[in-house]
Amino acid sequence: MYSFTICLLILIIGYFIYGRYAERVFGPDAVRATPALTKADGVDYIPLPAWKIFMIQFLNIAGLGPIFGAIMGAKFGTASYVWIVLGSVLAGAVHDYFSGMLSIRHGGESLPELTGRYLGMTTKQIMRVFTVVLMILVGAVFVAGPAGLLAKLTPDYMDVTFWIVVVFIYYILATLLPVDKIIGKIYPVFAIALLFMAVGVLVMLYVHHPVLPELWEGMPNLHPDALDLPVFPIMFVSIACGAISGFHATQSPMMARCMKSEKYGRPVFYGAMITEGIVALIWAAAATCFYQENGMGENNASVIVDAITKNWLGTIGGILAILGVIAAPVTSGDTAFRSARLIVADFMDMEQKSVRRRLYMCIPMFLAAIGLLLYSLQDAAGFDRIWRYFAWSNQTLSVFTLWAITVYLVSAGKNYWITLIPALFMTCVCSTYLCIAPEGFGLPRLISYGTGLLCVVVAIVWFATWKVKKGNKTIQ
Repeated sequence: MYSFTICLLILIIGYFIYGRYAERVFGPDAVRATPALTKADGVDYIPLPAWKIFMIQFLNIAGLGPIFGAIMGAKFGTASYVWIVLGSVLAGAVHDYFSGMLSIRHGGESLPELTGRYLGMTTKQIMRVFTVVLMILVGAVFVAGPAGLLAKLTPDYMDVTFWIVVVFIYYILATLLPVDKIIGKIYPVFAIALLFMAVGVLVMLYVHHPVLPELWEGMPNLHPDALDLPVFPIMFVSIACGAISGFHATQSPMMARCMKSEKYGRPVFYGAMITEGIVALIWAAAATCFYQENGMGENNASVIVDAITKNWLGTIGGILAILGVIAAPVTSGDTAFRSARLIVADFMDMEQKSVRRRLYMCIPMFLAAIGLLLYSLQDAAGFDRIWRYFAWSNQTLSVFTLWAITVYLVSAGKNYWITLIPALFMTCVCSTYLCIAPEGFGLPRLISYGTGLLCVVVAIVWFATWKVKKGNKTIQ
């Protein structure tokens, strides 16, 4: 428990120290008018209180990832602690903060528009397609999980199919209606449920005080399939939300359109990511305890969540915790579709005050998501396959975002190292994963690692060449 406690403290201290440093690097202007005030439209650009924006942002980014990802990542041993802490403080929170603040500075622009602004038109076009596809994947994978959990808590006639229909109806309403009608009202309640679950499990960790492995005892790969699943890069993709996630950069612009002052950027964007890291760390420790008592044969994360919450929190507490786990993916799924609508509307330059125009954006996306969902339900391995592609796509998106932020920092004459190092690291992670993973090319380790290092070298050469050509030119 000592390592867990130290990691928890580092996450909290990291918010106040490194978060404040990232804030100074960007230089927020508390007087500058934000898009929520200059472009208010009553639909997407709506000023909201900072506390409510934090709650919404936290729920937007905290899908199944910091819970399910941390549970499965815990199989790799204490290395998961290190990745959650360092990933959150040095990479993920920085990634979320700058993507949100850049969106504010550029009129609430969506992620593809931001990356295109700094990485060029070709990248913009790629990101438009890539991001929308990712959002549809998120919407599809974040339906089956909560529907299955709800089916367990309700009478038999309310089966999985019933709850899938209900969740989709909710997605449609949340995507189409103004942000303050559903999202702004129910998200704070859902956030409280999720935080209750995390705090409850945290308290019980200290009550039970299990003997957990410590970092100074070494960090061996404890995964039962360790030979086929090396810590690098598999764990770094398995634990995305809770460390660094490109999906977050698609959500930050949505809240950037509701923020009344730039001074709230650090608590909203950086703070929400640190909070998610804390949730992931708690579940990694709880899962480690579960594996010690029951072995690592269980691969269904929802079963592990159900067992931990009911055993530690009792029946009532367990139900409330499960509701928090349900709320997390549902609220990420609906904002994923909403983000996709805004992205498509941005590059088509189509206003969104009209419900009819919003429907034009939404219907094709929902049809695509339903198709993916039907595929995942018909094929036993379909869901797992979609999830793995989502996980890799998610981390790849973070690579594009980090490189765009790095280019901005160089162009603005600011300290670019705080995003350059994470960008290079994630470039190596994603390229290596694509080579070594079974759903990728399935290449031998030596070739995969060599390819990953080669991609890093190419990225360094590209960056250095561009920086020399850039010279001393700066932007505002």
